[in-house]
Amino acid sequence: MQRKFLAAAAAGGLAATTGLFMHFAPAQNGTSTVNQAVAPASKGSGNQLPINQVVLFSSGVGYFQRQGEVEGTNRIDLSFPVQDINDLLKSMVLQDMGNGHVSAVSYDSQAPVEKTLRSFAINLTGNPTFGGILNQARGEKVEAILQQSTTQPGTITGVIMGVEKKREAVGKDVVEGEFINLWCAEGMRSIRMSDVQRVRFLNPVMDSEVKKALETLSLSHDTQKKAVSLSFNGEGKRTVKVGYVVENPIWKTSYRLVLNPKGKPYLQGWAVVENTQDEDWNNVRMSLVSGRPISFQMDLYQPLFVNRPVVEPELFASLRPPTYSGAMEQQKRLRETEDGRRDLQGRGEGKSAEAFNRLGAGLAGAPAPPAARQNAAKSMMDADMDLKKGVASAAAAMELGDFFQYAIEQPVSLARQKSAMLPIVGQEIEGTKVSIFNQNTHPKFPLLGLKFKNTTDLHLMQGPITVFENNAYAGDARILDLQPKEERLISYAIDLGTEVEAVVPNPQDRMTAVKIVRGVVHATHKIQQQKVYNVKNRSQQDRNLIIEHPYRAEFKLMAPAQYSERARDVYRFEVPVKSQETAKLDVVEERDIVNTVSISNTDDQTIRVFLNSNLSSKAVKDSLTKAIGLKEKVAQSQRDLAHMNQQLKDITDDQTRLRANLKEMPPTAAAYKRYLEKFDKQETEIEQLRETIKQLQNTILTQRRDLDNYLVSLTVE
Repeated sequence: MQRKFLAAAAAGGLAATTGLFMHFAPAQNGTSTVNQAVAPASKGSGNQLPINQVVLFSSGVGYFQRQGEVEGTNRIDLSFPVQDINDLLKSMVLQDMGNGHVSAVSYDSQAPVEKTLRSFAINLTGNPTFGGILNQARGEKVEAILQQSTTQPGTITGVIMGVEKKREAVGKDVVEGEFINLWCAEGMRSIRMSDVQRVRFLNPVMDSEVKKALETLSLSHDTQKKAVSLSFNGEGKRTVKVGYVVENPIWKTSYRLVLNPKGKPYLQGWAVVENTQDEDWNNVRMSLVSGRPISFQMDLYQPLFVNRPVVEPELFASLRPPTYSGAMEQQKRLRETEDGRRDLQGRGEGKSAEAFNRLGAGLAGAPAPPAARQNAAKSMMDADMDLKKGVASAAAAMELGDFFQYAIEQPVSLARQKSAMLPIVGQEIEGTKVSIFNQNTHPKFPLLGLKFKNTTDLHLMQGPITVFENNAYAGDARILDLQPKEERLISYAIDLGTEVEAVVPNPQDRMTAVKIVRGVVHATHKIQQQKVYNVKNRSQQDRNLIIEHPYRAEFKLMAPAQYSERARDVYRFEVPVKSQETAKLDVVEERDIVNTVSISNTDDQTIRVFLNSNLSSKAVKDSLTKAIGLKEKVAQSQRDLAHMNQQLKDITDDQTRLRANLKEMPPTAAAYKRYLEKFDKQETEIEQLRETIKQLQNTILTQRRDLDNYLVSLTVE
């Protein structure tokens, strides 16, 4: 059959999304209907389209599909919360699976109910009386059914002329009553309102107006809901579908992990779904999609003067349980082989069983013979926790483009405002017990954990994991989204039997290379930082310890030469530690820092440090020696210039003194003549000094130019 689509207002871009929804599950016919609080409709009602498919996403939205049968031209009214209208307008998709087509989708406006009621031909605001309603319909043709006790005919057809009040005698009293005046074929009639049993409008338009007004009143009783009317035009019975995306709580996952000393760990996963709608889900096809499609809210319901979409920020809660990121790089495991690991696990399992035997004997109360204690412990160990009994996965998993889907194989029924847990995972997985030390998590003790590999071929959603070991609760863990075949660490308890001490020696600094580039000395220093992890295993079991060391992109790992893996923020090193023994991990990192020194602006003592360094090549030393010589010439000329300037200043100051003495002394005095001769001699010295100073200034300018030209072209290594 030909399928015809109609996307509600502003939903033209949903075609690709529709295609996504159509292969979530095979088509099935709904076998039951649901009760729906909807307004009366001209034809059809909401229970013709029960919800038959639900697809929940992990991004806070859900896709809901309704399916049912219509006949001929039909209108179906649905009711939705006000907060869902915008999502509905953005995403609704309608399908007529027969030869019909969708003519229109109408919905209630945001106007107050009083304003809406006043827009109809019959205004029902203010609780009008029977007579008040008929008075509004003046000029309309009606059919009135009268009581049989009256002298009037049983049925009267006429046009309403109006309603009037008259006073009439009833026994000894005079009462006021309402009378309806009709224009009939035989003339005008006045009928007492109390004699009228029923009135029907013969104009179908008026009849429709009254029904619409009553529908508006009915929906106004729940101010948080709005009606959406779907009009289907066609012939015969046919199936129609309505799909839409609205806000819905994200589905969550919760896991149980049983550590079995005799075999592989067993993982059981549950999906937590919630029906927060005002409608029961009866035998619906349900799919759970892991992925985060972009979803936002846009106000399409209210008239907008400015296009301002409302986009909610994505929030992630900060939880206390540590989570571990996946590996970015992997190398050969440090100080361990696969055979050694299996041997380590074998020893750990044996000692774990012995410890459990001792614990069982201690809890028994009175001492028991060794044989009895062993038999009791063995029977307890044989009664392993088996989560496979009684619970099987109810979901079929499949990839859905970039998403992953759990399709629930059996129909799901969930009452309104109820939640449910659905089993979606139940398989053995690969896992190795480890202890994980991260100084930022705990400065002293590592955490007991598991190197967890997802061998289920399923995408595991993030969620909490309750760990059971030896038939008892062992702790809680948390895992982030995990792809198939991906490895991840989880931790669930503090390892009090193992202690780690992190010691940081003083960093070392040494110069490793010297070169000159355009007169600038580039000296490379290596900063070496070291951290020593001292490990003591006081427990009765051997430990396979994973030490997480911070990863810093600017540092290069020097020791150890290999690491197990590198995540985004840490290196991971595996260190096996036998029971009652110690181990040590020495992590050395280096970082190159280049210091630059301009030869022209640096004192000679600093340059001689590079000149005397064993790292400087002969070419660098020769260049530095020549540069020092050129700088020394400039410095010597500057010292000579300073000396000449000082002599000139001394003579100038002395001439000031001589002028003062000559002014106070008579010309005939012998001292006057001596002062005058000295003054004349100093004038000659001043001229000579000024000439020498000028020459020195020219010499310094030439020497500085030679130095600068040499340094600009100086590049050696």
